[in-house]
Parts: sequence; C-alpha cells; structure tokens
Amino acid sequence: MAGPARGKVEVDQDECKGCGLCAESCPAKVLELSTELNRYGVHPMRYVGEGCSGCGVCYMVCPEPGAITVYRLTAQESEARDATTL
Repeated sequence: MAGPARGKVEVDQDECKGCGLCAESCPAKVLELSTELNRYGVHPMRYVGEGCSGCGVCYMVCPEPGAITVYRLTAQESEARDATTL
C-alpha cells in the first residue's frame, strides 16, 4: 500500500523496545523489525525508507515517548523525492 512519500519516520533505536505496535498499525507498512539488537537486547523497528504518508499513526500508538518522530514533507520536498526515484 506504499505510495509516494509524503513523510519520513525516524526511530530512536535505543528507545524502541520492539513491541511492534507501530509496524502493525502503519497503513503504508513502511516499518519493520531490524536485524540488529539495541542496547536492551531487542530488535527495534526501522523505517524501510520509502512510502511514508506522514500520517503519524505509528507515533500515536508507540508506548515509548521519544522513540518515534514523524516528519511531513513539504510539497516541494515530496516532488523532489518523487523526481529522483523516477
């Protein structure tokens, strides 16, 4: 369901506890468990890098304050990103 990127997600790998709520709730399915372990010994979430709509659902369901930051791209940033992927 991933479409043109209108947003970007950053996950603080040391704050994420790998619960999976963000990945399950993401409509664009752009989050997945990392293969690396964080300092807590869990596999944190990571952004796959394309298709985020910037909806913020992952941020809203995350139980860890500060683990997820969602950025909305401006129209110019979104167009520039789409132009480079064509």
